[in-house]
Amino acid sequence: MSQIDGLPPLRDVIAQHDLQAKKALGQNFLLDLNLTARIARAAGDLKGSDILEVGPGPGGLTRGLLAEGARRVLAIEKDPRCLPALAEIAAAYPGRLEVIEGDALQIDPLAHLTLPIKICANLPYNVGTELLVRWLTPAQWPPVWSSLTLMFQKEVAERIVAKPGSKAYGRLALLAQWRCEARIVLTLPPSAFTPPPKIDSAVVHLTALPEPRFPAPAKTLERVVAAGFNQRRKMLRSALKGLDPQIEARLTRLGIAPTARAEEIGLEQFCALARDFG
Repeated sequence: MSQIDGLPPLRDVIAQHDLQAKKALGQNFLLDLNLTARIARAAGDLKGSDILEVGPGPGGLTRGLLAEGARRVLAIEKDPRCLPALAEIAAAYPGRLEVIEGDALQIDPLAHLTLPIKICANLPYNVGTELLVRWLTPAQWPPVWSSLTLMFQKEVAERIVAKPGSKAYGRLALLAQWRCEARIVLTLPPSAFTPPPKIDSAVVHLTALPEPRFPAPAKTLERVVAAGFNQRRKMLRSALKGLDPQIEARLTRLGIAPTARAEEIGLEQFCALARDFG
């Protein structure tokens, strides 16, 4: 990869710019450009698409996205130390990389992007889940993005693709699978990163569906799911009582066992319950 773009290896970039990863920023740098290229390819055909990347760091994935043919990359980076390294990438790909310094939780990137849009990022661990939930719960569906290709801690990735009955199954699985196809496409060991995290990481690819799998009012579904899993060991008749004192009768009428726990209830049943609440 470094020969393709003529830029130096990432270890040299990090040494040149003194980019020691900061734990406070959730940074773990992926230095193998072969791996960053694999992540870029997992996002599908990038030609003709704008790509949003959050937390590019020294730019390994950024280089992969550009080398794989992304029309443009918008990279949002909170750490000012990384900006000179990213500027060198921008110079190597004239007009195809824009870098915004700031917090991705505070920035609306849409003014800087043109449809079609894909999101591909090695997300900082400390904001990854919050960003994912935001992207999965826009005011309108389908969203502005066509796909998300995101790296998380492996346990978070497993929660996104989990099925009913498993310990990992919960709010993230339901939010993701209601409106997306979700699958794990790559697992990476701690040794792939500098510094090595304590656990494995995994890349999840989510493709937006044109319509949700089952009809349901989004805000109501989120409220019902959150209540159900807030105390996941409780039976639904207890966990959902705050939403309706007569919840047991409602569940029975819908064919949902009041003594079941949230982790035993599938997406279709949760959607039916949300529709019933209206």
